[in-house]
Amino acid sequence: MITNTTNWYTSWFDTPFYHILYKDRDNTEAQAFMDTLTHYLNIPESGTILDLACGKGRHAVYLNTLGYHVTGVDLSENSIKYAKQFENDTLQFKVHDMCKPYNEQFDAVFNLFTSFGYFDEDEGNLNTIKAIKANLNEFGFGVIDFMNSEFVIDNLVPEEFKTVDGINFNLKRYVEGGYIVKDISFTIDDENYNFQERVRAFTLDDFKKLFKKADVHLLDVFGDYKLRKFNAKTSERLVMIFK
Repeated sequence: MITNTTNWYTSWFDTPFYHILYKDRDNTEAQAFMDTLTHYLNIPESGTILDLACGKGRHAVYLNTLGYHVTGVDLSENSIKYAKQFENDTLQFKVHDMCKPYNEQFDAVFNLFTSFGYFDEDEGNLNTIKAIKANLNEFGFGVIDFMNSEFVIDNLVPEEFKTVDGINFNLKRYVEGGYIVKDISFTIDDENYNFQERVRAFTLDDFKKLFKKADVHLLDVFGDYKLRKFNAKTSERLVMIFK
């Protein structure tokens, strides 16, 4: 089966294969980042957080254990269905398009682990930032945790083979038309599967232009999950805090 879609994320993120391929993500690192970030932002006790593009909820669930009231939203119905098993009075999950305001306001809105830049049209990326702005209360902070595109491109691994749960994934990476692209192919029971991830290779300057158009103010920029200084050549992450 060959799977192609104009909006790749509407199919790939909703498959079980996406979660199999990335099942070994470092939860310890993610939790330490949430500890550091919430402490730095000084989010009030029992404060409210919107986890935008939350996936299966790994960040949202941990944030909730820290005492925050968390809402996780994602376009993937399967991811939200999975995450709902963790719901309680202060943790909720909903299917929602991050380009649109959620119609509630929060002390913080987190968009984590390069869950941005999927859209082919500039309007979708700009509307996402506008939606984050609309979802912040008077004292709230927006956070976008994005890859450092310059570092990623400089260190791109063109091809990689990875076996997870008996599935042999062939990953091919390249830059095309301002996007960092990953072609993902594998075979199961003689069926061929092909998916693609495409993320805009946004730089800090690109984000600054989007922030200006959205009328939000960039406050801090960090280069890793320990919130150390950003360096365009050596930092692996681009963590931006704005309001």
